[in-house]
Amino acid sequence: MDSSDIALFETLIKEASIGFAFFDAQLKFRRVNETLVEIHGVPADELIGRRPAEALPDDGATATAMESALRKALEEGQAVIDAFDLAVEAAGQGGDEASAEDGAAAGVAGGVTGGVAGGAEGGAAGGAAPGVVVEPADRTRHWAYSWFPSRGPDGKVLGIVLIVVDVSERRRAEEVIRRKEERYRSLVEASSQVVWVTLPDGQVADDAPEWRAITGQTIDDYLASGWLAVIHPEDHQRVEAGWHECLRANRVFEANYRVRTRSGNYRHYDVRAVPIWRGEDVVEWVGANTDVTGQREAEEMRGRLTEQLSAAALRTARLQQATSMLAEALTVAQVVQVITEVGRSAIGADQSAVALLNDDKLLLRIIMPSGTQDVALATPDDIQVSDQTVMSVAVRESRPFLAENPDSLRMQLGGDETGLFARQIEERAWVGLPLLAAGAAIGALRFSFMRPREITEEERVFLEALAGQCALAVERALLFEREHKTAEELQRSLLPSDLPQLSNMQLAARYHPATRHVQVGGDWYDAFRLPDDRLAIAVGDVMGKGVLAAAGMGRVRNALRALALNDPRPAAVLAGLDRLFSATEDEEQFTTVAYAVIDPETGVGVLSNAGHPPPLLISPDAPARLSASEPGTPLGWPSQRQQTSFSIETGNTVVFYSDGLVENRRRGVDAGLDELVGVAADAPPEVVADPEIIVDFLVDRMLAGYEQDDDVTVLALHVPPKTA
Repeated sequence: MDSSDIALFETLIKEASIGFAFFDAQLKFRRVNETLVEIHGVPADELIGRRPAEALPDDGATATAMESALRKALEEGQAVIDAFDLAVEAAGQGGDEASAEDGAAAGVAGGVTGGVAGGAEGGAAGGAAPGVVVEPADRTRHWAYSWFPSRGPDGKVLGIVLIVVDVSERRRAEEVIRRKEERYRSLVEASSQVVWVTLPDGQVADDAPEWRAITGQTIDDYLASGWLAVIHPEDHQRVEAGWHECLRANRVFEANYRVRTRSGNYRHYDVRAVPIWRGEDVVEWVGANTDVTGQREAEEMRGRLTEQLSAAALRTARLQQATSMLAEALTVAQVVQVITEVGRSAIGADQSAVALLNDDKLLLRIIMPSGTQDVALATPDDIQVSDQTVMSVAVRESRPFLAENPDSLRMQLGGDETGLFARQIEERAWVGLPLLAAGAAIGALRFSFMRPREITEEERVFLEALAGQCALAVERALLFEREHKTAEELQRSLLPSDLPQLSNMQLAARYHPATRHVQVGGDWYDAFRLPDDRLAIAVGDVMGKGVLAAAGMGRVRNALRALALNDPRPAAVLAGLDRLFSATEDEEQFTTVAYAVIDPETGVGVLSNAGHPPPLLISPDAPARLSASEPGTPLGWPSQRQQTSFSIETGNTVVFYSDGLVENRRRGVDAGLDELVGVAADAPPEVVADPEIIVDFLVDRMLAGYEQDDDVTVLALHVPPKTA
């Protein structure tokens, strides 16, 4: 053996953190290192030349187990790995000043675990079951013993090498897992949960006696059909579909359902099942069912009590809600929608209808809710006030009409309303309420139910109040619609009825009133021939809504025409509008105008802009773009009006528009302008070539997904390619 081997051996003996010993064929110690000496608390000179049974000061369990392992390794000539564990209590901790020998003795007295591979004598001799007992102070160290035959050059076994490794951390980890398993088992046993296990495909893997005790299933039934077999028929399809979906996706399954018990009754259970993974594969599913019947019954009882106690408060809140919603409803259809929704939700009506009297007070006309379609009730267009119907009686007598069942209806009407209402469902109770304004009926409300229904006095008071709110809102909506109709007719009358027909230029225009609040505004456009046969184009926007805005728009439009006939230059026309505007309009009035004069023969034109959005230029051969001309200031603001020359090439289109096309509550002007250019760039060639199509294309794309809260005006000029 050279010096390096000697140094290595000496280091192993003195410094290694593992225990080391060499035994001869008579099972006697021949060499030991310091670590093994510390483990057993016996000096090396007392170990050398002696067998374990002679040298180790214990009850014989440790020595017997060691000699058994030594003999096995010697006789069979094979290593005996981790065949023996020794638990040693650390000395000098927790105020314990015991010596190493005392610590070793305490550890041995506390029990030796394990034994020779295949030999239970080690565990039995130690008086403890295999495993590690962790002291509360965690003072025990655990050593795993392995024996390896040492052979000579001829292969003959000369002795046994003992290697002892500290496995304390591993034993502690195993103990943590064991304790968690014990806690989990105790928790399950102490709770109302019932646990079951399935294979990865959902098939039952093990018996679940607790579950079968509840359901009365036999073990054969349970192993064949599992827990799904006793689910309530109404819940079965839903739960089974959710379970199989979770099996496919390997995600946690959670559900609630009713389970048939041994007695034939059903109880409510919540279930949660989780996949158990091993690496990247699911090896099984573990589910826990919790009986929540008492909780569900308590919740149902509490819900019934709460419903009874809060019914009046809820109806009051509904009435307040109706008042708030009616403040936003401007048309009769919107009022009807609010009233029917509140009435149905407040009293549980299955169907509803609202009818208004015509001008001669002889007919009731059904009004459908805005934006809805009642598929379960096909109503007639008119009902004679003289007819015997729920609403006719309510209107004629100006009082609520109540029929709690079909017999009551026939008794009061002398028949029923089968000829008036075609139903997909059979009505069994009815309520009719007059809509009174200034003491006179203007229409009626009608609610119906699919079951007999008695209206309580509290509900009757609520319904009469609801009908009063409805009457006021309808009256206000009728006035608004008349004003709206007048304003829209005025505004449309101020727009040109026809656009000029030109041989070298095509024009198309669109005007869309705002849908929000259903009000008209001050958007307008104009196109007319000048005395020199040039074409004048104007697009403007007067701030505001309603009749005043429409009238202001008319004044600006007429003034522009008058000024253009005197001096058609755009800058001169806008300067004249500035002077007129300052002299006649309010300072708060905000009006923008884009005005251009174009030669239809050449496409050459001049543009002046008073704060209006820039025109859009569309070409089949180049990207769409916005005009770079100076926008200027709105009318009436101090400004030196400028004008810019431009030319519309063959095949190109110029689009004038109002800000309603690009701006709304969710989209700013700059973002809208960028979007407009992008939409125009995406227009197919056949769209760009036809101004009638391009204006609709731009309006549809720019308004898609947004609520239109402002008027939209679009005017397009297109120069078609010259034909051969």
